[in-house]
Amino acid sequence: MSRFDGKRVFLTGAASGIGKATHELFRAEGADVVAVDIAEADDVLRCDITDTAAVVSLVQERGPFDVVLNVAGIVKLGHSLDVAMTDWDRQIAVNLTAPFAIMQAALPGLIERKGNIVNVGSIAGMRGQAYSAAYCASKGGIVMMSKGLAVEYSKRGVRINCVCPGGVWTPLVEGVAASMPADLDETLMQRAYNLLPPGFAKPAEIAEAIAYLASDAARSVTGAAFMIDGGIDS
Repeated sequence: MSRFDGKRVFLTGAASGIGKATHELFRAEGADVVAVDIAEADDVLRCDITDTAAVVSLVQERGPFDVVLNVAGIVKLGHSLDVAMTDWDRQIAVNLTAPFAIMQAALPGLIERKGNIVNVGSIAGMRGQAYSAAYCASKGGIVMMSKGLAVEYSKRGVRINCVCPGGVWTPLVEGVAASMPADLDETLMQRAYNLLPPGFAKPAEIAEAIAYLASDAARSVTGAAFMIDGGIDS
């Protein structure tokens, strides 16, 4: 029997990177996945998760769920003095506000089914990174939001955890390179590099961690910020 046979799962960011790997893994293990992304992809519903009314309606219509996976995320690097407020607002909206709205909409069903939530944070939510104040703020927020909700809903049987990857080679990371300041200080950027070779994890490795936390094997785990950072924070 697979880990997620008969489980209903809501997943964001399913079109690429960690979200795509997670989608593939959960489906292979028997889950009925409602997968969403702002981009077009096979077996993925197109949804802008920052449209709160739309995503809440989708969660309510397609639920209840046993597992909610908030994987979608964005980042744009730049000198903090040059960051446009529209870029700040977008990162907070995608990385922090949308996951809260999704969790709020899904929690009644999760309580009923004794389900769980896994959010994707970042090493940037655990330690400072240069040129990414908005990203650090949003990922630090989702780590602490996960912990706060884990305490609040522990007595109601809902587990809430967070995975915090370091460098993962995804289309998101490829796009980040284009937004790096031309005069960046490389010594500051090295704080974000995994110590273990080859320096970047694969999306499938993060998906496996997400699956563990969402499975019954982790029934005693809640409020965790599970680091997969290649030794960055050692």
